[in-house]
Amino acid sequence: MAHTTPKPLSDDTWPAEALALRDGFAGKLNVYRTMAHHPELLAAWAPLRAHVVTDSALGPERSEVVILRTGHRFGSAYEWAHHVSRARKLGFSDARIAAIRDMPEGEDGLIVRAVDALIDDRRLSPELDAELAAALGRKAVFDLIATVGFYSVLGYILMSFDTPIDDDIAAEMARQPLAPGLT
Repeated sequence: MAHTTPKPLSDDTWPAEALALRDGFAGKLNVYRTMAHHPELLAAWAPLRAHVVTDSALGPERSEVVILRTGHRFGSAYEWAHHVSRARKLGFSDARIAAIRDMPEGEDGLIVRAVDALIDDRRLSPELDAELAAALGRKAVFDLIATVGFYSVLGYILMSFDTPIDDDIAAEMARQPLAPGLT
């Protein structure tokens, strides 16, 4: 039997057991259209996604720093492009976004160090945990860890199945790449 890589499902091939999700978040993005090959996983994913994306104690800006760094560290062009777009909508400058690929100053730098520790060491050191808790709060530390885990799994899916960047985001990035000298 020939192996085929799962591609994002169209509305015509969407599984009946996941129809309710198609009309919500899942039908809007190629990552979830790819995940729809496993409707039970997609359904189980939805509540955690709601927390990580909209209800996190990190808040939208800190979450974007976590997601951008995770996407960068994973080499996920999909996550990077989508979250450059999202960060810009939150008011991030291109310089701030580009700095997340290196080691930014201040709170962004603290968050970047935490993401790197989780990816490299699979844990936060007691010292880094204490610094994060003092700066962000205990619940935000849990949400930071959960966000890195969540977007790591998405990165595995995106990169395993070579999921294409959604057309609207690809067009936006072509029209507005990161400022010259920041790419």
